[in-house]
Amino acid sequence: MSATASLPSAARTAVPKDVRWVLLGVMLAMLLSMLDNMVVSTAMPTIVGDLGGLEHISWVVTAYTLVTAVTTPIWGKFGDLFGRKPTYLASIAVFIVGSALCGTSQSMGALIAFRVVQGIGAGGIGAGAFALIGALVPPRERGKYQGMTASVMAIGTIGGPLLGGFVTGHFDWRWAFYINLPLGLVALVWLWRKLHIPAQRIQAKIDWAGIATLTVAITAIVLAATWAGSTYAWGSWQILSLGATALAGLTLFILVEKRAGEPLLPLSVFTGHRNYPLAMVMILAAGVVMFGAGLYLPLFQQTVQGASATNSGLLMLPMMIPVVIVSTIAGKVMSATGKYKMFPIAGTLFLTAGLGLLATMDTHTSFLLTSLYMVLVGIGLGFTMQMAGTIAQNSVSMRDMGAAMSSVNLFRTLGGSLGVAVFGSLFTRAVQPTLPAGGDTGPNAVRNLTAGAKDAYLGAVTDGTSHIFLTAAIVCALAFIAALFVIEVPLKKAGPPAPADSPESVAVGANN
Repeated sequence: MSATASLPSAARTAVPKDVRWVLLGVMLAMLLSMLDNMVVSTAMPTIVGDLGGLEHISWVVTAYTLVTAVTTPIWGKFGDLFGRKPTYLASIAVFIVGSALCGTSQSMGALIAFRVVQGIGAGGIGAGAFALIGALVPPRERGKYQGMTASVMAIGTIGGPLLGGFVTGHFDWRWAFYINLPLGLVALVWLWRKLHIPAQRIQAKIDWAGIATLTVAITAIVLAATWAGSTYAWGSWQILSLGATALAGLTLFILVEKRAGEPLLPLSVFTGHRNYPLAMVMILAAGVVMFGAGLYLPLFQQTVQGASATNSGLLMLPMMIPVVIVSTIAGKVMSATGKYKMFPIAGTLFLTAGLGLLATMDTHTSFLLTSLYMVLVGIGLGFTMQMAGTIAQNSVSMRDMGAAMSSVNLFRTLGGSLGVAVFGSLFTRAVQPTLPAGGDTGPNAVRNLTAGAKDAYLGAVTDGTSHIFLTAAIVCALAFIAALFVIEVPLKKAGPPAPADSPESVAVGANN
């Protein structure tokens, strides 16, 4: 579709005056799902000590991540079909219920099952947040509010470990889940009162075949990404079988979507304008960097540079503060000028340079130098993450906004999952030979080693992280190439065009 298509006169409504208050509620719900995984990860040692089931500990995270990824596009399409406000409120309610159930868990099996419920809600929160932003704020105006989204991501990344450590240190581990209840209820009531988007219901059959085939494909991809290099070798029959299943699932999904009357994920969003798939490449790369850097930078700083684990969240400040500042500035410039192509180009270039410099770190690299490299990565993320989302939003119609923007969240999640899997394999391969059989690869592993073994271990950690950041730099270099091919079409100044019979063509974000 053309990004400059004329708009129905009814769609030319102004952004609601109280849009920042509405977006605040959307961001609060988004923050809930972002914080949860990091808070729970910090609390896991205490949880295992109480419930047991150490052999199943990975499933507490895997079940949540897997279900979140699987349900993201489904929630997005339901938002297109049945209305974004009721769908988003429903996802928050499911997340609250899942959190309450997790807090009551009496066994590891029950906790994993309840994490599935939480993950279902989280999939809807992630999908709905970006679709609501797209519905409330046209691309040309979106830059004014990018700082809010960047701030939420920064708070989630930094605050999660800090909040998790505080909760488990001063309260029962169950409060790692119960804390979601008051915050979730505030977001629920806030949006119920403040969010006003006309109710929408389209008479169409739900694409169950598309849901089934995409679920199979995403499940296989996430499981392969989670298990490869850790639970099973990359060349094992288990991982190869998952790869084949993912390929078959994606092939069937494409065939199904071509014939579906109301497809789960319209293929036209990928073929209608080349900017959309190019934006997905950049979002995938940003997901790889966010998850990979968020996991292995603190590990390097704690293990090699001797930083305190209790302040692990603060170690990310040199990277996350520039994300907020740069994203806000770039957004204001974009809104004022309508120009945006230069930002993802600069962003992916900064990412490639910063990650390349992080790959040069050794056992003698200082905190200051590491922080300077992290600043470059933060600048790159600030220029890239939100701009890629805006480019994607500007490439689709309002009719497909939910499905298209859920893909943004899906690609970010998959990028993180694939990145963590590959990085984990690289790190384990470098570090494992330097430890005794069954040795820990965490920051505390160095304590029980002799002087010679300690030097070998620290060197291995350095090599492992160097390989990780070099790989990430290569991914971002590919994203840089993608950014060069983006076509800078004018940003829409009003809501994207919607079908004439769609309620959302009447008053996008109307304050009624």
